[in-house]
Amino acid sequence: MKRCATSAAVLLAFSGAANAQGSMTLYGVVDSGLLYQSTAAASFAPNAPNLGKVYRFKDGGIYSSGWGLKGTEDIGGGYRVNYKLQSSFDSGTGRFGLSDTPGVTAQFNQYATLGVSGPFGKLDAGRQIVPMIWAMYDTDVRGAQYFGSILTAWLGMNQAAGWPGTSTNGAIGALYDSNALVYESPKFYGASLALEYAPGGVPGHFQGGTRESAVLKYSNYGLNLAMAYYNGHDANPFPATYPATPAIPATGQANNRFFYAGAQYTFYGFSVSGSYGHGKNPANSSRADIDMYSAGLGYRFTPAFKVTSGFYYLKDNNNSTNHSSEFAVGAEYNLSKRTLAYAQVGHVDNHGTMNQTIVYGQPVAPGESTTAAMIGVRHNF
Repeated sequence: MKRCATSAAVLLAFSGAANAQGSMTLYGVVDSGLLYQSTAAASFAPNAPNLGKVYRFKDGGIYSSGWGLKGTEDIGGGYRVNYKLQSSFDSGTGRFGLSDTPGVTAQFNQYATLGVSGPFGKLDAGRQIVPMIWAMYDTDVRGAQYFGSILTAWLGMNQAAGWPGTSTNGAIGALYDSNALVYESPKFYGASLALEYAPGGVPGHFQGGTRESAVLKYSNYGLNLAMAYYNGHDANPFPATYPATPAIPATGQANNRFFYAGAQYTFYGFSVSGSYGHGKNPANSSRADIDMYSAGLGYRFTPAFKVTSGFYYLKDNNNSTNHSSEFAVGAEYNLSKRTLAYAQVGHVDNHGTMNQTIVYGQPVAPGESTTAAMIGVRHNF
Protein backbone atom coordinates (compact mmCIF):
# COMPACT_ATOMS: atom_id res chain seq x y z
CA MET A 1 0.00 0.00 0.00
CA LYS A 2 2.86 2.31 0.90
CA ARG A 3 4.54 1.50 -2.43
CA CYS A 4 1.30 2.35 -4.33
CA ALA A 5 1.00 5.66 -2.51
CA THR A 6 4.63 6.48 -3.32
CA SER A 7 4.12 5.58 -7.00
CA ALA A 8 1.01 7.78 -7.15
CA ALA A 9 2.92 10.68 -5.65
CA VAL A 10 5.70 10.27 -8.23
CA LEU A 11 3.16 10.17 -11.08
CA LEU A 12 1.46 13.31 -9.77
CA ALA A 13 4.83 15.05 -9.53
CA PHE A 14 5.66 14.18 -13.12
CA SER A 15 2.16 15.24 -14.22
CA GLY A 16 2.65 18.61 -12.59
CA ALA A 17 6.03 19.00 -14.27
CA ALA A 18 4.51 18.17 -17.65
CA ASN A 19 1.71 20.68 -17.14
CA ALA A 20 4.25 23.33 -16.19
CA GLN A 21 5.73 23.06 -19.68
CA GLY A 22 2.58 24.61 -21.18
CA SER A 23 0.78 27.89 -20.63
CA MET A 24 -2.39 29.68 -21.67
CA THR A 25 -3.14 33.40 -21.49
CA LEU A 26 -6.48 35.17 -21.77
CA TYR A 27 -5.97 38.75 -22.91
CA GLY A 28 -7.80 41.62 -24.52
CA VAL A 29 -8.31 45.33 -24.98
CA VAL A 30 -11.22 47.77 -25.07
CA ASP A 31 -10.69 50.95 -27.12
CA SER A 32 -13.58 53.42 -27.19
CA GLY A 33 -14.06 57.11 -27.85
CA LEU A 34 -16.15 59.93 -29.28
CA LEU A 35 -15.68 60.91 -32.93
CA TYR A 36 -16.67 64.07 -34.82
CA GLN A 37 -16.34 64.13 -38.62
CA SER A 38 -17.35 66.96 -40.96
CA THR A 39 -18.54 64.70 -43.82
CA ALA A 40 -19.88 61.17 -43.96
CA ALA A 41 -21.04 58.58 -46.48
CA ALA A 42 -23.07 55.40 -46.27
CA SER A 43 -20.44 53.36 -48.12
CA PHE A 44 -17.00 53.49 -49.74
CA ALA A 45 -18.49 53.84 -53.24
CA PRO A 46 -16.71 56.50 -55.33
CA ASN A 47 -20.05 58.25 -55.96
CA ALA A 48 -21.51 57.99 -52.44
CA PRO A 49 -23.29 61.25 -51.52
CA ASN A 50 -22.23 63.47 -48.63
CA LEU A 51 -24.56 62.77 -45.71
CA GLY A 52 -23.19 65.67 -43.66
CA LYS A 53 -21.57 65.89 -40.26
CA VAL A 54 -21.45 62.91 -37.92
CA TYR A 55 -20.91 62.72 -34.16
CA ARG A 56 -20.79 59.21 -32.73
CA PHE A 57 -19.42 56.71 -30.26
CA LYS A 58 -16.56 54.99 -32.09
CA ASP A 59 -14.59 51.83 -31.40
CA GLY A 60 -10.91 51.75 -32.25
CA GLY A 61 -9.30 55.17 -32.06
CA ILE A 62 -5.88 53.53 -31.72
CA TYR A 63 -6.64 49.91 -32.68
CA SER A 64 -9.77 47.79 -32.53
CA SER A 65 -11.14 46.32 -29.34
CA GLY A 66 -10.55 42.59 -29.11
CA TRP A 67 -9.86 39.55 -27.01
CA GLY A 68 -7.98 36.33 -27.40
CA LEU A 69 -6.41 33.17 -26.08
CA LYS A 70 -2.81 32.21 -26.67
CA GLY A 71 -0.62 29.47 -25.38
CA THR A 72 2.57 27.55 -25.81
CA GLU A 73 3.95 24.13 -24.93
CA ASP A 74 7.61 23.25 -24.60
CA ILE A 75 8.19 19.99 -26.50
CA GLY A 76 11.92 19.86 -25.80
CA GLY A 77 15.08 20.58 -27.71
CA GLY A 78 14.35 24.29 -27.80
CA TYR A 79 11.08 23.78 -29.72
CA ARG A 80 7.61 24.98 -28.77
CA VAL A 81 4.10 24.43 -30.11
CA ASN A 82 2.11 27.67 -30.13
CA TYR A 83 -1.50 28.63 -30.73
CA LYS A 84 -3.39 31.92 -30.91
CA LEU A 85 -7.09 32.71 -31.19
CA GLN A 86 -7.91 36.42 -31.45
CA SER A 87 -11.08 38.30 -32.32
CA SER A 88 -11.91 41.96 -32.85
CA PHE A 89 -15.23 43.38 -31.71
CA ASP A 90 -17.07 46.69 -31.69
CA SER A 91 -17.18 48.01 -28.12
CA GLY A 92 -20.23 50.10 -28.98
CA THR A 93 -22.40 47.23 -30.19
CA GLY A 94 -20.61 44.06 -29.08
CA ARG A 95 -20.55 42.87 -32.69
CA PHE A 96 -17.68 40.61 -33.84
CA GLY A 97 -15.34 41.80 -36.60
CA LEU A 98 -15.76 41.02 -40.29
CA SER A 99 -14.60 37.89 -42.10
CA ASP A 100 -13.57 37.30 -45.75
CA THR A 101 -17.24 37.10 -46.79
CA PRO A 102 -19.10 40.44 -47.11
CA GLY A 103 -21.34 41.22 -44.16
CA VAL A 104 -20.41 38.03 -42.29
CA THR A 105 -18.67 38.25 -38.93
CA ALA A 106 -16.23 35.70 -37.50
CA GLN A 107 -15.54 34.75 -33.90
CA PHE A 108 -11.76 34.70 -34.44
CA ASN A 109 -11.34 37.02 -37.40
CA GLN A 110 -7.78 38.20 -36.62
CA TYR A 111 -5.91 35.08 -35.54
CA ALA A 112 -6.71 31.38 -35.57
CA THR A 113 -3.28 29.80 -35.77
CA LEU A 114 -1.32 26.75 -34.72
CA GLY A 115 2.43 26.71 -35.15
CA VAL A 116 5.87 25.74 -33.99
CA SER A 117 8.90 27.81 -33.01
CA GLY A 118 12.51 26.97 -32.32
CA PRO A 119 16.08 27.74 -33.36
CA PHE A 120 14.94 27.86 -37.00
CA GLY A 121 12.46 30.67 -36.30
CA LYS A 122 8.68 30.48 -36.24
CA LEU A 123 6.03 28.91 -38.48
CA ASP A 124 2.30 29.65 -38.00
CA ALA A 125 -0.61 28.15 -39.93
CA GLY A 126 -4.15 29.55 -40.17
CA ARG A 127 -5.82 32.93 -40.40
CA GLN A 128 -3.52 35.75 -39.32
CA ILE A 129 -2.36 39.32 -39.83
CA VAL A 130 -0.04 39.25 -42.84
CA PRO A 131 3.66 40.23 -42.56
CA MET A 132 3.31 43.35 -44.76
CA ILE A 133 1.15 45.01 -42.10
CA TRP A 134 3.93 44.65 -39.52
CA ALA A 135 6.36 46.16 -42.04
CA MET A 136 4.13 49.24 -42.30
CA TYR A 137 3.67 49.34 -38.51
CA ASP A 138 7.44 49.39 -37.92
CA THR A 139 8.05 52.25 -40.38
CA ASP A 140 5.23 54.68 -39.55
CA VAL A 141 5.55 57.16 -36.66
CA ARG A 142 1.79 56.83 -36.23
CA GLY A 143 2.22 53.06 -35.83
CA ALA A 144 -0.38 52.05 -38.47
CA GLN A 145 -3.15 53.16 -36.12
CA TYR A 146 -6.84 53.18 -36.94
CA PHE A 147 -6.86 57.00 -37.03
CA GLY A 148 -4.81 58.87 -39.64
CA SER A 149 -1.89 56.56 -40.40
CA ILE A 150 -0.23 54.45 -43.07
CA LEU A 151 -3.03 51.92 -42.43
CA THR A 152 -5.84 54.34 -43.35
CA ALA A 153 -3.81 55.48 -46.39
CA TRP A 154 -3.41 51.87 -47.54
CA LEU A 155 -7.13 51.31 -47.00
CA GLY A 156 -7.68 54.38 -49.19
CA MET A 157 -5.76 52.58 -51.95
CA ASN A 158 -8.08 49.60 -51.54
CA GLN A 159 -11.18 51.79 -51.71
CA ALA A 160 -9.88 53.45 -54.88
CA ALA A 161 -9.35 49.96 -56.33
CA GLY A 162 -12.96 48.99 -55.64
CA TRP A 163 -12.91 47.42 -52.17
CA PRO A 164 -16.42 47.98 -50.74
CA GLY A 165 -15.35 47.70 -47.09
CA THR A 166 -17.84 44.97 -46.22
CA SER A 167 -15.26 42.20 -45.79
CA THR A 168 -11.56 41.79 -44.99
CA ASN A 169 -10.76 40.55 -48.50
CA GLY A 170 -8.98 43.59 -49.98
CA ALA A 171 -8.17 44.54 -53.55
CA ILE A 172 -4.57 45.61 -52.83
CA GLY A 173 -2.47 43.71 -50.31
CA ALA A 174 -4.21 42.22 -47.29
CA LEU A 175 -4.71 42.91 -43.61
CA TYR A 176 -5.57 39.27 -42.86
CA ASP A 177 -5.14 36.11 -44.90
CA SER A 178 -7.01 32.88 -44.25
CA ASN A 179 -5.42 29.43 -44.64
CA ALA A 180 -1.98 31.05 -44.57
CA LEU A 181 1.43 29.60 -43.79
CA VAL A 182 3.78 32.29 -42.42
CA TYR A 183 7.46 31.72 -41.63
CA GLU A 184 9.48 34.24 -39.60
CA SER A 185 13.23 33.82 -39.38
CA PRO A 186 15.37 34.58 -36.34
CA LYS A 187 17.07 37.97 -36.30
CA PHE A 188 20.61 38.02 -37.68
CA TYR A 189 22.45 41.23 -36.76
CA GLY A 190 19.09 43.01 -36.72
CA ALA A 191 17.87 41.58 -40.04
CA SER A 192 14.94 39.19 -40.40
CA LEU A 193 12.81 37.63 -43.12
CA ALA A 194 9.12 36.70 -43.26
CA LEU A 195 7.57 34.54 -45.97
CA GLU A 196 3.89 33.79 -46.55
CA TYR A 197 2.05 31.31 -48.74
CA ALA A 198 -1.70 30.73 -48.65
CA PRO A 199 -3.05 27.94 -50.90
CA GLY A 200 -6.40 28.78 -52.42
CA GLY A 201 -7.94 25.31 -52.43
CA VAL A 202 -9.85 25.95 -55.68
CA PRO A 203 -10.56 22.73 -57.67
CA GLY A 204 -9.15 22.90 -61.19
CA HIS A 205 -7.07 26.02 -60.56
CA PHE A 206 -3.79 25.48 -58.72
CA GLN A 207 -3.26 29.23 -58.24
CA GLY A 208 -6.93 30.03 -57.68
CA GLY A 209 -7.22 32.21 -54.58
CA THR A 210 -3.57 31.81 -53.59
CA ARG A 211 -1.52 34.51 -51.83
CA GLU A 212 2.21 34.90 -51.42
CA SER A 213 4.31 37.59 -49.80
CA ALA A 214 7.80 38.36 -48.53
CA VAL A 215 9.03 40.94 -46.02
CA LEU A 216 12.64 41.88 -45.27
CA LYS A 217 13.22 43.94 -42.11
CA TYR A 218 16.13 45.47 -40.25
CA SER A 219 15.90 46.85 -36.73
CA ASN A 220 18.92 48.12 -34.79
CA TYR A 221 20.38 51.29 -33.24
CA GLY A 222 17.00 53.06 -33.36
CA LEU A 223 16.59 52.39 -37.10
CA ASN A 224 13.78 50.35 -38.64
CA LEU A 225 13.90 49.45 -42.33
CA ALA A 226 11.31 47.34 -44.14
CA MET A 227 10.53 46.14 -47.64
CA ALA A 228 7.40 44.17 -48.47
CA TYR A 229 6.06 42.41 -51.55
CA TYR A 230 2.58 40.92 -51.76
CA ASN A 231 0.91 39.09 -54.66
CA GLY A 232 -2.63 37.73 -54.63
CA HIS A 233 -4.69 35.70 -57.07
CA ASP A 234 -8.46 36.24 -57.37
CA ALA A 235 -8.39 38.99 -54.74
CA ASN A 236 -11.70 40.45 -53.54
CA PRO A 237 -13.96 38.18 -55.63
CA PHE A 238 -17.12 39.73 -54.19
CA PRO A 239 -18.79 42.54 -56.18
CA ALA A 240 -20.21 45.55 -54.33
CA THR A 241 -23.73 44.18 -54.92
CA TYR A 242 -22.99 40.79 -53.28
CA PRO A 243 -24.97 38.64 -52.39
CA ALA A 244 -27.49 39.83 -55.00
CA THR A 245 -24.67 39.37 -57.51
CA PRO A 246 -22.72 36.11 -57.03
CA ALA A 247 -19.01 35.98 -56.31
CA ILE A 248 -16.65 35.99 -59.28
CA PRO A 249 -15.36 32.44 -60.01
CA ALA A 250 -11.68 31.87 -59.21
CA THR A 251 -9.41 31.52 -62.24
CA GLY A 252 -5.97 31.98 -60.73
CA GLN A 253 -5.65 35.46 -62.17
CA ALA A 254 -2.97 37.62 -60.47
CA ASN A 255 -4.96 40.77 -59.72
CA ASN A 256 -3.49 42.02 -56.43
CA ARG A 257 0.08 43.28 -56.18
CA PHE A 258 1.58 45.59 -53.57
CA PHE A 259 5.11 46.84 -52.96
CA TYR A 260 6.21 48.82 -49.93
CA ALA A 261 9.49 50.29 -48.67
CA GLY A 262 9.74 52.33 -45.48
CA ALA A 263 12.09 53.58 -42.79
CA GLN A 264 11.81 54.99 -39.27
CA TYR A 265 14.55 56.41 -37.06
CA THR A 266 14.24 57.20 -33.35
CA PHE A 267 16.77 59.34 -31.49
CA TYR A 268 16.61 61.35 -28.23
CA GLY A 269 12.83 61.00 -28.08
CA PHE A 270 12.29 62.11 -31.69
CA SER A 271 10.97 59.72 -34.34
CA VAL A 272 10.89 60.35 -38.09
CA SER A 273 9.55 58.07 -40.80
CA GLY A 274 8.99 57.92 -44.53
CA SER A 275 7.71 55.36 -47.00
CA TYR A 276 6.63 54.62 -50.55
CA GLY A 277 4.04 52.08 -51.63
CA HIS A 278 2.62 51.02 -54.97
CA GLY A 279 -0.57 49.04 -55.48
CA LYS A 280 -1.61 47.52 -58.77
CA ASN A 281 -4.00 45.09 -60.41
CA PRO A 282 -1.62 43.30 -62.84
CA ALA A 283 -4.49 41.67 -64.71
CA ASN A 284 -6.25 45.03 -65.22
CA SER A 285 -3.91 47.94 -64.53
CA SER A 286 -6.55 50.42 -65.72
CA ARG A 287 -8.60 49.42 -62.68
CA ALA A 288 -5.88 49.93 -60.08
CA ASP A 289 -2.46 51.62 -60.36
CA ILE A 290 -1.91 53.78 -57.28
CA ASP A 291 1.09 55.34 -55.55
CA MET A 292 1.25 55.99 -51.80
CA TYR A 293 3.72 58.30 -50.01
CA SER A 294 4.07 58.99 -46.29
CA ALA A 295 6.12 61.05 -43.85
CA GLY A 296 5.94 61.18 -40.07
CA LEU A 297 7.34 63.06 -37.09
CA GLY A 298 6.86 62.36 -33.39
CA TYR A 299 8.32 63.20 -30.00
CA ARG A 300 8.10 61.41 -26.65
CA PHE A 301 8.11 64.10 -23.95
CA THR A 302 8.09 61.62 -21.05
CA PRO A 303 7.82 57.81 -20.79
CA ALA A 304 4.06 58.31 -20.38
CA PHE A 305 3.37 61.06 -22.93
CA LYS A 306 4.03 61.30 -26.66
CA VAL A 307 2.80 63.24 -29.70
CA THR A 308 2.88 61.84 -33.24
CA SER A 309 2.01 63.26 -36.66
CA GLY A 310 1.85 61.91 -40.18
CA PHE A 311 1.24 62.99 -43.77
CA TYR A 312 -0.16 60.54 -46.34
CA TYR A 313 -0.55 61.14 -50.08
CA LEU A 314 -2.29 58.94 -52.66
CA LYS A 315 -2.09 59.35 -56.44
CA ASP A 316 -4.12 57.46 -59.05
CA ASN A 317 -1.83 56.89 -62.04
CA ASN A 318 -4.82 56.17 -64.26
CA ASN A 319 -6.54 59.50 -63.58
CA SER A 320 -4.62 62.63 -62.56
CA THR A 321 -7.82 64.09 -61.09
CA ASN A 322 -7.85 61.41 -58.40
CA HIS A 323 -5.43 62.27 -55.60
CA SER A 324 -5.64 62.65 -51.86
CA SER A 325 -3.63 64.30 -49.06
CA GLU A 326 -4.13 63.53 -45.37
CA PHE A 327 -2.54 64.96 -42.24
CA ALA A 328 -3.10 63.64 -38.72
CA VAL A 329 -1.71 64.45 -35.28
CA GLY A 330 -2.36 62.64 -32.01
CA ALA A 331 -1.39 62.78 -28.34
CA GLU A 332 -1.27 59.74 -26.05
CA TYR A 333 -0.90 59.65 -22.27
CA ASN A 334 -0.52 56.50 -20.19
CA LEU A 335 -2.76 56.88 -17.14
CA SER A 336 -1.39 53.56 -15.85
CA LYS A 337 0.37 50.46 -17.17
CA ARG A 338 -2.87 49.24 -18.72
CA THR A 339 -4.87 52.40 -19.50
CA LEU A 340 -4.13 54.97 -22.19
CA ALA A 341 -5.98 58.23 -22.93
CA TYR A 342 -5.70 59.81 -26.37
CA ALA A 343 -6.83 62.78 -28.46
CA GLN A 344 -6.31 63.15 -32.19
CA VAL A 345 -7.34 65.29 -35.13
CA GLY A 346 -6.99 64.76 -38.86
CA HIS A 347 -7.81 66.42 -42.17
CA VAL A 348 -8.04 64.82 -45.61
CA ASP A 349 -8.30 66.65 -48.92
CA ASN A 350 -9.81 64.24 -51.46
CA HIS A 351 -10.05 65.06 -55.17
CA GLY A 352 -11.93 63.36 -57.97
CA THR A 353 -13.46 60.12 -56.71
CA MET A 354 -10.84 59.55 -53.99
CA ASN A 355 -12.25 58.84 -50.52
CA GLN A 356 -9.23 58.22 -48.28
CA THR A 357 -10.66 57.93 -44.76
CA ILE A 358 -9.36 59.52 -41.58
CA VAL A 359 -10.49 56.76 -39.23
CA TYR A 360 -11.01 53.08 -40.02
CA GLY A 361 -14.64 52.13 -40.52
CA GLN A 362 -16.06 55.65 -40.99
CA PRO A 363 -16.48 56.58 -44.69
CA VAL A 364 -15.97 60.17 -45.84
CA ALA A 365 -17.63 61.93 -48.76
CA PRO A 366 -15.62 61.27 -51.97
CA GLY A 367 -13.84 64.21 -53.57
CA GLU A 368 -14.35 66.52 -50.59
CA SER A 369 -12.25 67.89 -47.75
CA THR A 370 -13.04 66.32 -44.39
CA THR A 371 -11.90 67.04 -40.83
CA ALA A 372 -12.23 64.62 -37.93
CA ALA A 373 -11.39 64.68 -34.23
CA MET A 374 -11.54 61.92 -31.63
CA ILE A 375 -10.91 61.49 -27.92
CA GLY A 376 -10.90 58.12 -26.20
CA VAL A 377 -9.52 55.62 -23.74
CA ARG A 378 -7.79 52.30 -24.40
CA HIS A 379 -7.55 49.67 -21.65
CA ASN A 380 -5.64 46.39 -21.81
CA PHE A 381 -6.46 43.34 -19.72
